[in-house]
Amino acid sequence: MARKKKQNAFYAQSGGVTAVINASACGLIETARQHKDKIGKVYAGRNGIIGALEEDLIDTSKESKKAIAGLKFTPSGAFGSCRYKLKSIEENRAEYERLIEVFKAHDIGYFFYNGGGDSMDTAHKVSQLSETMGYPITCVGIPKTVDNDLPITDNCPGFGSVAKYVAVSIREAGFDVASMAKTSTKVFVMEVMGRHAGWIAAAGGLAAENEGDAPHIILFPEIAFNQEKFLKKVDRCVKKFGYCAIVVSEGAAYKDGTFLADAGSVDAFGHKQLGGVAPVVAQMVKDKLGYKYHWAVADYLQRAARHIASETDVEQAYAMGKAAVEFAVAGKNAVMPTIVRKKTKRYSWTIGEAKLADVANVEKMMPRNFISRDGFHITDICRDYLQPLIKGESYPPYKDGLPQYVTLKNEAVAKKLKTKFKV
Repeated sequence: MARKKKQNAFYAQSGGVTAVINASACGLIETARQHKDKIGKVYAGRNGIIGALEEDLIDTSKESKKAIAGLKFTPSGAFGSCRYKLKSIEENRAEYERLIEVFKAHDIGYFFYNGGGDSMDTAHKVSQLSETMGYPITCVGIPKTVDNDLPITDNCPGFGSVAKYVAVSIREAGFDVASMAKTSTKVFVMEVMGRHAGWIAAAGGLAAENEGDAPHIILFPEIAFNQEKFLKKVDRCVKKFGYCAIVVSEGAAYKDGTFLADAGSVDAFGHKQLGGVAPVVAQMVKDKLGYKYHWAVADYLQRAARHIASETDVEQAYAMGKAAVEFAVAGKNAVMPTIVRKKTKRYSWTIGEAKLADVANVEKMMPRNFISRDGFHITDICRDYLQPLIKGESYPPYKDGLPQYVTLKNEAVAKKLKTKFKV
């Protein structure tokens, strides 16, 4: 089936949002508006892919140029996101047929999915099924994940800003604990995101530029937790530096794979629900060593902190959205733009591409040579990789001491289908 000269586009945000996912949306919408000869309107899914399934579409053409530009400085998902994993085509073909039905009803010929590995898998499957159903849709993924665990791309938009937040936070908390350690808290534990990959935890290591700097210990998912070795390390740090600051990834686990914080349930994606590892580690220190402790969970704060976003991250997020449109109008399908690090002395990068089939459901873990021999910190190789990703400041506009973020109108597109689909 030959493509019509001009069709609409559908954009959706998926999974956990970031400080810069809206920058990708900004790049995509602004670029799409420059290609009016090939792309009509850009519709966004309200609450991610659920918006497509329920035919709950947002007409971004109703938003002003200024409002769309403001997305570049606004955290979280401007159109709503969701944790909803489509099953395989074999398990639930009806979901995919519904997507095609909605796309066809609204003359959508381009599908842009902004998310992680599961999202790339969905985009890939839609590209395949649409061909067999006689309504070909150009599907392009846009990388996004704070976990930095997508393969092929050098790094993932969203990660650099989280990395910056974590490094700054553990440095500042380290100063606080050091000043009170003589008579108060001697051990501080900060929990960060990262179920299977320890990239975010590793970023905390950037704060330790000199011996004795926080963090003294990092617990990675890639390194099996050994309680005896850990407690000895904590005790040595307290005796040598007066205190011990620890960054722990939520996915820290024992040798048998059991998470330290296994809550015994699963989330919408079938992943183990983690109950908070920081208090587990802190209590372990208290019970075995007797040291007074404090713990903190960065939680949503780390991924929503647009006020301290990395300039590199913002630029790359915008570039991925822009590149996605350029790929699509050039006729590329079932691909994802990637960040390619150039082999230059001064950090620089360019845009590459990967097949969705090669990205879908593949996790990129921390290389062993990025982690110190004892398993408790990062190496210089890791530091060289991470450092450029947190560089530069990209402050949002401020008024009366507070950042000014954009809230879109998000006007709904009139529904055309008689049948309803409830997820």
